[in-house]
Amino acid sequence: MLINFFYHLRAARLPVSIKELLTLLEALRLGVIAPSVDEFYFLARATLVKDETQFDKFDRAFGEFFKGLPATTGLFKDIPDEWFRHVLEREFSPEELAKLDKLGFDKLMEEFRKRLQEQDGAHHGGNKWIGTGGTSPFGAGGRHPEGIRVGGKSAGGKSAVKVWEARAYRDYDDDVELGTRNIKVALRRLRRFARQGADLELDLPDTIASTARNAGWLDIKMVPERHNTVKVLMLLDVGGTMDEHTKRVEELFSAAKSEFKHLEFYYFHNCVYERLWRNNRRRHTEKFDTWDVLRKYNADWRLILVGDATMSPYEILQPGGSVEHNNPEAGAIWLQRFTQHFLKHIWINPEPEGIWQYRQSISVIQQLIGGRMFPLTLEGLTRGMRQLSK
Repeated sequence: MLINFFYHLRAARLPVSIKELLTLLEALRLGVIAPSVDEFYFLARATLVKDETQFDKFDRAFGEFFKGLPATTGLFKDIPDEWFRHVLEREFSPEELAKLDKLGFDKLMEEFRKRLQEQDGAHHGGNKWIGTGGTSPFGAGGRHPEGIRVGGKSAGGKSAVKVWEARAYRDYDDDVELGTRNIKVALRRLRRFARQGADLELDLPDTIASTARNAGWLDIKMVPERHNTVKVLMLLDVGGTMDEHTKRVEELFSAAKSEFKHLEFYYFHNCVYERLWRNNRRRHTEKFDTWDVLRKYNADWRLILVGDATMSPYEILQPGGSVEHNNPEAGAIWLQRFTQHFLKHIWINPEPEGIWQYRQSISVIQQLIGGRMFPLTLEGLTRGMRQLSK
């Protein structure tokens, strides 16, 4: 069965290896867990999943593989009693609640197995059979203060004794669109630490060694704090089709400001031309010459362009193609200057990756930046940070 489970995880695109499967088998051989599906779930996740971003995929694959287990396999023996001490937040009156006999867990499981054997079809409503609605303690969508949810989504009362697919890690799915917290997790992959400033941090190894050399007399050693020395220049597309992506780009920008000590930013519209700006309210009066920006930041800065790359191809390829002004040089020329100056560069696109192939302007920009375009997802940002770290 575990071999089939292993292949099921691989089919769900989880990067599990033979070595990790052998680790799981060794842990089972040594008896590190009780014979419980719940304990097996935590053991399997700890041994097979290498990255917290894969937890949600693992939860889904685990639920798909094991939800077909028969009820007579003894999977429920080790469930602690405190799981059943839930506050009954129901719409039933006290009199109605009193009429619903609480079976107790052993009796509940016994009745559950018995009804599985007796029932020969689907059932809806009522107070006995396994089905949907009604006041039976078994099924889904019904009302009973102590029950087992079988299939379907919760009715919202949260009274099920056992919910197999809680999926507590949906926020970590590497395909989801991001919030600021998850963006920070991805951006942290781009780090180069160095000790800078005054001696403010305890150097524990040196303190121990120095104390030992002094025959036990405490000799505290301090070192400068470690800071991320990566320098990032962000160029952000603003206005037009980018308006629908404002929230997520703001989250990306906020996360970047908190993660990178050295961060500079400028705005552009659709494509980079001869002028950039830093304040959108004064974009027509306070502009920065793009040549000056290229001269100001050395080649050791990392360049991150953020935009949906959705525009007329003329805005990229032709002089005068801008929708806002008569640009003397094509946007493609300026993009080439940036990518040649900043060898470590990427483009973050908030549009879903699946539609990129259908937009000519996105294909053009992908070619101009050497294919270094990544979607604004956790997985996409992770790939982007790895590209910048090379």
